[in-house]
Parts: sequence; structure tokens; C-alpha cells
Amino acid sequence: MKEEQLKHLWWQEGVIYQIYPRSYQDSNSDGVGDLQGIIKRLDYLKWLGVNAIWISPIFSSPMADFGYDIADYQDIHPLFGTMADFDELLAEVHNRGMKLILDLVPNHTSDQHPWFLESKSSRDNPKRDWYIWEDALPDGSEPNNWLSVFGGSGWEWDENTQQYYYHAFLKEQPDLNWRNPDVQEAMMNVMRFWLDKGVDGFRVDVMWHMVKDDQLRDNPPNPHYEPHMATYEKLIPAYSTDQPEVHDIVHKMRAVLDEYDERMMIGEIYLPIQKLMTYYGSDNNGAHLPFNFLLLSLKWEAQQIASNVDMYEGALPDGGWPNWVLGNHDQPRITSRVGSTQAKVAAMLLLTLRGTPTIYYGDEIGMRDVPIPPEEVQDPQGLNMPDLHLSRDPARTPMQWEDTNQAGFTDSKPWLRLPDYFRRINVKVQQDDPFSMLTLYRRLIKLRQEEPALKIGDYIPVYSDNQVFSFIRKSGDSRFLVVLNLSHRPCYFKPKHHKFTGVVVLATFPERENTAITESISLGGDEGILVRLDA
Repeated sequence: MKEEQLKHLWWQEGVIYQIYPRSYQDSNSDGVGDLQGIIKRLDYLKWLGVNAIWISPIFSSPMADFGYDIADYQDIHPLFGTMADFDELLAEVHNRGMKLILDLVPNHTSDQHPWFLESKSSRDNPKRDWYIWEDALPDGSEPNNWLSVFGGSGWEWDENTQQYYYHAFLKEQPDLNWRNPDVQEAMMNVMRFWLDKGVDGFRVDVMWHMVKDDQLRDNPPNPHYEPHMATYEKLIPAYSTDQPEVHDIVHKMRAVLDEYDERMMIGEIYLPIQKLMTYYGSDNNGAHLPFNFLLLSLKWEAQQIASNVDMYEGALPDGGWPNWVLGNHDQPRITSRVGSTQAKVAAMLLLTLRGTPTIYYGDEIGMRDVPIPPEEVQDPQGLNMPDLHLSRDPARTPMQWEDTNQAGFTDSKPWLRLPDYFRRINVKVQQDDPFSMLTLYRRLIKLRQEEPALKIGDYIPVYSDNQVFSFIRKSGDSRFLVVLNLSHRPCYFKPKHHKFTGVVVLATFPERENTAITESISLGGDEGILVRLDA
């Protein structure tokens, strides 16, 4: 909870913005976003005030899982452009004083990657051990009970070499064997390739999956499984994920980053708080930011969120820097989870908590999950388990830029459909509207960047109940009180042991701004205020 006295790095002070490149901006009329499209929109991102851009995978890929199945880690998929386009993007990002973070997918490759093509060619191929190959059990069945996240078994039979290979996701995404030093070195060299180009960091996909139990023990059943859940959740992945040896791998990846100036690593890790903390590494030599998904998974209830924020803050290792996220390409959008009015309160929460915030593209204008008809579903998770409605397509639809045809995203048919209401909810409509979601995001980011208390200050919990969550951010003599009503009903805030006076500098309802706060505060439903406290 304490403000560090050390120099803060760009990834601690900044705001990260995730771009799903297929859906951001199309520049060549094929209905799919691309690198030149991102370049076209960089001035918007600079205007918004974000400091760093994280781009989901853009590498060569058969697109079985939309780029998370990589066939060449050192080349760009033609759908997105060329390496020259990437070099131009990197230069243009840096010219605007921003940073570029790439998505690294080290747990698995495409089954079309040359490494796997070699590995499956014969049992005695030098790259055979680069993947996880196992004999069938005596009865011919799979080596164990491990499941695929995308449904069905995690094992696929290879008729040619008469063995199974393991895939935590699609069968087209075989898992690498990270216990093999040659695999480790090859992936470290992939990192160096992009770092040498000047990339500022990586978001590492499914970091906690990278090492598996060397005894291949069966995963235990999940006593909390229910029929509406994904089939993967029938078992607890105790042996197929989060093995102790993964931390040695993360440390080695961090050592590569440390060969360069001020590069950083975010880890995608869906684990409970105490296990998440281990990914910071002993003496903070692991991931700089193990992604904190609490705000994605918790019920939207003030007391529960407040207690979990406190638990997270209390669990951080010395020197560990916090981070927060409301949405990403795998989860329902925040506006669809909590509603458009509470989404403003959520924005204020995200951008006033201590630690690095990550914004998912489109959340800044209140984009919602778009219903995709069954015949238009493209996400393999949705296609493989159609009755469970688990497709991630609704949260991946094209960015809504303006009220022209196809929302300014493309001048042809977009790869995923737009909602009927995009002419009302888009960047152009909201940019000059003082009451819009976009204006709120931009003002919150600007104030955060201007005020050390909000950017790097201490976090001090104040009060929470079944409606209100309040806390203070403090740096030196500067203090801000954040009071959020996470309900739709009016609430009343008068903590017993505190007396606050100050002025509202930012509010979800701007009419409240510049008003004085004395002893008690009354908030309307869906209201949040940011108060500059008197010295």
C-alpha cells in the first residue's frame, strides 16, 4: 500500500490499452483490421492519453484460434500486413512517446509450425522432445485425464508415430515441452528478435500453463462443477498447470528482458491471489505485472470488491507493483456485465486504484457484447461447445468509430457484425459530449497523469458497505478521496472515524463537480466522485 520512494518506470506510471488487431481498423477493405489501420488511429490513442499499446498476436498463423496458434514467431501474418508495416507501426508509436507491447504465445505453437512438423515426422526426430508425446495406456486410451480448455480431451492421437501429443487448447495448438532446454533457448531467441527491434515488452499468454507435471498424474475432479460450465472445469487442473518449475522459466524470460533497458513482461495468469503473487518471483525477478483479473471475476458488489482489493494489496510482495483490468478479448465486456451506468463507476475504479490499469479497446466508449447468430460464430471455444454459449466473439466486434457505414471500421463487410446501435455509440459522437463515457475516460486518464497521488500514491482504504466503496490515494500532502456507489440506489456516506472536507474535481455526473464536500456525502445511484481533500 505504500508509495515507493524509488524512481517509477513507464509501465508503473502509464495506462495500457489492449488492441485486438482484427477488430480495430481495416485499411485495405478486406473487413479485417490490420497494422496500417492501427497506425491510422494512433493519434486517437495519443489524444485519449494512454501510454502503452498491447496488441494481440499478429504473427504468421493458420488462424485456428485467431493468431494464438503461431506458425512463425518471427514473421507477420499477411492479413495484418508486412514486417515493414510493423516497423512503421513501432516507429510511429515511439514517435508519439508511447510504448508497444506484443503478445507472446510460448505455451504452444500451431501444428503447422516447422518445429511441430519435424517433431511429428518420426519418433527419433531431433525435435521429437520439443513437444509432449506419450504412449497410449495398455488399453489404448489417453495417457491421463487432462482436458482441453476448448472442450474434449487434451490428447490427440498421431497415427503415423503411434503416440499421443498434448494440447491444452485446440488440437491444432500442440503444447511445447518447456522442460527441454532447446525449447527454452529457442523461445528466448524469439524474445530477443523482437526486443532487438525495439519492442517495449510482452504480454505472455497462459503463463501458468507452460510447465506440466513430469509424472503426468490425473487431475482431480472439481466438486463445484455444474452443467452450465465449460467441460474443462469438470477437473481441477492441479497437474496440467501452475507447476513449481514454471517459475524457473519465468525467471529466465525476465533475465532476457533485463538484458535491455526498461522492458517489461505481463503474465496472463488466472489463479487465486496467493498463487498469483508467486509469479512476481523471488526478489521480484519474475513477471513485472502478473495480470490481476479480480475485477473480471468478482461479483459487482461493493463490499466484496473492497475486501478483495485489500487482500490483493496486502498480498503483494515487497516491491511488487499492482495492476488492474476490467476486460479483455476472452471475457464479456464490462458494460455487458454491470450495465452502462455502472460502467462509468467501473472506469473511475479502474483509473483511481493503485497500480497499472489496462483498458480493453472499445470499453472507453461503452461498447457492449454483440449477439452473434449461431451461423456466424467463429470462435473455436464457441463452436466446440455450442450449447454452452461460450463464444468470445461478442466481445471482439469491430471498434465503433463513427456513424457512417460499418462504423468507420471498414468500407466492406466486417469479419464480425456490428450492433444495430453503433450510430449512437461511437467515438465521433462521444468525443465532444461532456457527459459521454469517452469524455469520462479521457478526463480520468488526464487527471491520473497529472496527479502523483493518483499515479503512484499510497492506497488507503476508508469504508465499504453493501453499496459504497471508498478509499484515499495519497502522495506527500496531496490526497484524493474516491467514493463509488456500486448500486443503482441512492446511498449515504458518513464514516465514523473520518472527517473529510474538499472539492469534487471529477464525477460520473459532471454536474456534481466543483461542489464542496463536508462531513457527509450523499450519492445517487451509479454515481462516483473524486474529491481533492483539503490539506
